[in-house]
Amino acid sequence: MTIEKKYDAMLTLAIPIALEEDVLDFLLQYPQWAAGFSIFDAQGVGQGASLRSTIEKVQGRSKRKLVIIVGFDAQLRLLLQALSKEIQNPDVAYWISPVSAFGRLA
Repeated sequence: MTIEKKYDAMLTLAIPIALEEDVLDFLLQYPQWAAGFSIFDAQGVGQGASLRSTIEKVQGRSKRKLVIIVGFDAQLRLLLQALSKEIQNPDVAYWISPVSAFGRLA
C-alpha cells in the first residue's frame, strides 16, 4: 500500500446528464486542479431535482452524473470558481468534503 500526496478534500459535482461532456471537457483543461476524476451514474430525488422528461416526472427522480475529484481544498475551490463562471446552471449541485486518507493498494 502506498500513501500518496496528502489530499485533504473531495469535490463532488452532481450534474444533469446533458452537461456531462461540457463539464468533462472543462475539467480536462485544468489538470493542475483536477488531475483525475471519477464519473458515476446517479439519480436526483427531492425538491432540488429538476424533472424534465415524462419518465422522470413519473418516477419522481432525475438522471444525473456524479463527478468526484480528490485534491487540495484550495485548488478545488479555484476549480469550482472557474467552473461556475463557465457553466452557470442552477441544476448543477456541488459539495466539498474532507478526505482523511488517500492512497493506492500497490
